[in-house]
Amino acid sequence: MTLRSIKEIRAGLARGQFHQELSRIYGDQAPRAAGRFLALLDGFCAFYGASEDREVCLLSTPGRTEIGGNHTDHQLGRTLAASVNIDTIACAAPTGGSTIRIKSEHHRLAEIDLLNLSPAAGEMGHSPSLVRGVAARMTELGYAVGGLDAYTTTEVLRGSGLSSSATFEVMTATIINHLFCGSALTASQLAEVAQYAENAYFGKPCGLMDQMACATGGVISLYFSGGAPVVERLPFDLSGAGYAMCIVDSGVSHAGLKAEYAAIPEEMAAVARFFGQQVLSRVSPQQFYQNLAAARQACGDRAVLRAHHFYIDDACARQECDAIASGDMDAFLEAVNRSGRSSYMYLQNVSTCRDPRDQGLAVLLAYAEELLHGRGACRVHGGGFAGTIQVFLPKDLCQSFVSAMEGLTGEGSCHLLSFREAGTGRVIS
Repeated sequence: MTLRSIKEIRAGLARGQFHQELSRIYGDQAPRAAGRFLALLDGFCAFYGASEDREVCLLSTPGRTEIGGNHTDHQLGRTLAASVNIDTIACAAPTGGSTIRIKSEHHRLAEIDLLNLSPAAGEMGHSPSLVRGVAARMTELGYAVGGLDAYTTTEVLRGSGLSSSATFEVMTATIINHLFCGSALTASQLAEVAQYAENAYFGKPCGLMDQMACATGGVISLYFSGGAPVVERLPFDLSGAGYAMCIVDSGVSHAGLKAEYAAIPEEMAAVARFFGQQVLSRVSPQQFYQNLAAARQACGDRAVLRAHHFYIDDACARQECDAIASGDMDAFLEAVNRSGRSSYMYLQNVSTCRDPRDQGLAVLLAYAEELLHGRGACRVHGGGFAGTIQVFLPKDLCQSFVSAMEGLTGEGSCHLLSFREAGTGRVIS
């Protein structure tokens, strides 16, 4: 691939040479993005001691928001997701060696040896495992992955349900794709590589939705039928419909919740196995409800309730897509609210059973409903148990909503986001 020297990129950013490329991704925020990339180059040079003549590439991977289908993807159900206008950006360059080094601002260096791509003891659950897993999978696919240096900065909040981990995985795959694979991998393939790394190396049994939304861009309907996911891009002008999306951070960390997240797919799969299947999408709702008593006795009440949620939210994701296609905002909001209620009542991922005094997301949802006065919609966002809620609110309520909510959750906890059309990729050609 063609690379540019740091000196050439700096000069081009400073005089607006790359305004068109930046505008394609960042819209009217292109000038601000140029400043971010200049700072990124500074970080790369400072950390790696790079000269201005070193040839590099610049890349961007967006965060994502889940709109419908909470924990349905790992059961090969339907989801609705979108990339958002905050991202991770990277400056990367090949080294000619056999070591991959990725330094993320404010985080320790992730460094792996390409001569040893087996899962490393003690690495599971940490970012080097994701880099190793991505490199291993791309090597298995037949690509000659080489050594590289990369430096990243991000605006994707950790623990926000905006998929900071998926963004990092997809970015890693995107860097390798552009440096060593001739940009041959599609967005879907990059997402699958990233999911493999998270499942097999990081140790989290996630579905594919997060990675697909980060890689693809836009608002996408995903149907996981068992083979390659069926992906449909949906034009959705949320602002034009008079609404905004707000992600509200509870300030509660996801740390230590691995067992809670793992229990959801495990319990859903247990119900599926009761019916002789591996995933719930292979069990019809009629079969499930006709055998509810036996399934309850075999799998337990919570597992059955979580299976019940799967059927509700799988349908909600379809209803949301239909509402977007027909321009029916009321129907869309109704489906979002129903999805949120199902997650709260049946999936039970709004709070844990550890401490009944600690129910931060539940408090946020209760207050959001009060502030909306029957307008808009709100739901738990992402994996749940901690992190954030998602609110669709009329634009005329934005100022009062944010002011009141941040009185509860703290200044800077509300993030008004928009959808981003561009998926993961190189920024400057």
